[in-house]
Amino acid sequence: MNLAIWALAALPLAAPPKLLINAQLDARSAAGGLEREFRALVAAQPQASWIAYAVPVLLEGHLGCDYVSPDGRAAPGVVHLEPSDQAVLLFRVESGAVSRIRVLSSYCEIDAAGAPLHWLDDVRPAESVTLLQSFASTMQSAKGLRSSAIAALSVSSDPAALEFLIGLARKDPDSHVRSQCVSVLTQSRDPRATAFLEDLLRH
Repeated sequence: MNLAIWALAALPLAAPPKLLINAQLDARSAAGGLEREFRALVAAQPQASWIAYAVPVLLEGHLGCDYVSPDGRAAPGVVHLEPSDQAVLLFRVESGAVSRIRVLSSYCEIDAAGAPLHWLDDVRPAESVTLLQSFASTMQSAKGLRSSAIAALSVSSDPAALEFLIGLARKDPDSHVRSQCVSVLTQSRDPRATAFLEDLLRH
C-alpha cells in the first residue's frame, strides 16, 4: 500500500480522502487550535505546498471530483449513489500566503503531484468556519480566494457558516460576492435562508 495512503488512513477522528497519492505527507493534530496550527504552517512553507483537513458537510451539498481528461471528456471514476457527509478542504500555500482554496468530496482520489501536504486532524467545525471567514470577509483577498472560501462555507454543516453568508449577502460592498452568496443560499433548505430570500424579494 502506498505509504501516503496508509498514513492518512491511520489518522484518528478524521475523514481523509479515500485515496491520496504522490504526496509528501505530514500528519499533525489541530487539537490545540486550528488557527494557530494553520498560520504556523503557512508562515513556515519554503516551497509550494498544501494544507488539508476534513469537516462535516450538509448532505444536500453538491461536492464532486475532477475526473475529467485534458480534452474535456469525463474520465473513469467511482460513482457514489449517496453523498459523502464530509468534505476535504485544501489550501495551496506559496510564498508565505494562501493562494488557492479547494473543497472536494471525501470520496475523491487526490494526486498531490509530489508536493508536500500537511494533513490536520482533530479540526473543530466551528474553527474551520472562522478560518474560512477570514478569507471570505476581507476585501484584501483575491476575488478567486474569496469565492472559493464562500463555496467552502456554503457546504458547511456548522450553523455559523449560514449566518455569515446571509450577512455577506446583505451588506458586502462587492456585488459579485453578494450575488454568489444569494446563489448558494437559494440551494439551502435551512429556514433562515428561506426567510432571508423571502425578505430580499419583498424589498
